[in-house]
Amino acid sequence: MTSSFNVHDASGYEQLMGRWSQKLAPLFIAFAEIASGEKILDVGCGTGSLTFALAKVPDLAEITAIDFSPIFVEAARRRNTDPRVKIGEADACALPFDDGTFDRALALLVLHFVPEAGKAVAEMRRVVRPGGVVAAVVWDHLGGMPGMRMMVDTVAALSESGRQLRSRYCFQPMMQPGEMKQAFVEQGLADVTETELMIRMNYRNFDDYWAPISAGEGPLGKYMATLDAAERARTDAAVRDAYEAGWPDGPRSFANVAWAVRGIVP
Repeated sequence: MTSSFNVHDASGYEQLMGRWSQKLAPLFIAFAEIASGEKILDVGCGTGSLTFALAKVPDLAEITAIDFSPIFVEAARRRNTDPRVKIGEADACALPFDDGTFDRALALLVLHFVPEAGKAVAEMRRVVRPGGVVAAVVWDHLGGMPGMRMMVDTVAALSESGRQLRSRYCFQPMMQPGEMKQAFVEQGLADVTETELMIRMNYRNFDDYWAPISAGEGPLGKYMATLDAAERARTDAAVRDAYEAGWPDGPRSFANVAWAVRGIVP
C-alpha cells in the first residue's frame, strides 16, 4: 500500500495533527459504540491518538493497533504502558489477521490517505466477526477545515502548483458527502450510518499553526518542501497575512468537521 500522507518526525505530526486527532478520538469512539469485553483493531494508528483513547474505555479485552509508517509505530510503542495494547507495522490493504478476529475495526483519519481506500474497508470487514462493526472517520477537507483551506487557498492564489495542491487536497478519497458511506455499502456492510463530528483547533499564534507545515509535515508540508527559498518566503508571508487577517498575531480558533461512518458485518 502507498500513502499520500507525508511524515518526517512524530513530534512534528503531533503539533500538526496528533493533538487534534486526540480531541476527535472520544467523539469517534462514542459513535462507534464500543462495548465492554471487545477486541478492537485500530487501523492506521499514527502516534496512538485513537489507540490510547480506547485504552481509557473500561473493560476492553484487547486493543491491536497497526500503521504503515515505522516512524509512527515506534512513537506509539514508546508511549504504550497498557498490556492490552499491541502495536505493529502493517498494511491497511492487507491486514495480517485471520477472518473474524475482532469485534470492531476502526480507522481514525486514515482512509483519505489510502489510494485503494475501498480495499482497506474490505480488509476491515474481513477481520471483523459477523455482527461486529467497521467504522471510520475522515476530515472534510473541502468544506470542513477552514484553517487548512486558508493555507491552500492562499497558495492557490500565488501559483499554478498551489492550485494543483488545492485540487488534490480538497478532493482526496472518501471526503465528499456520502462517499465513504457508499464505499461501506459497496463492501457489503449493513445498516451503514453517516454523521458529522466537530472539534475546534485552537492555535496560540501563527508559529503554532505554521511551524509543522513549514517543516515539511503532512501533505501541506510536502508541498512547502518543493518550493525554492524565494517562493517559501513569499508563501510564509502570504499565509501569515491570511492567519492574522489584519489583526496582531495571537490566538485563533477554527471549527473542523469530519465525516464518520459505521456499518455492521453481516
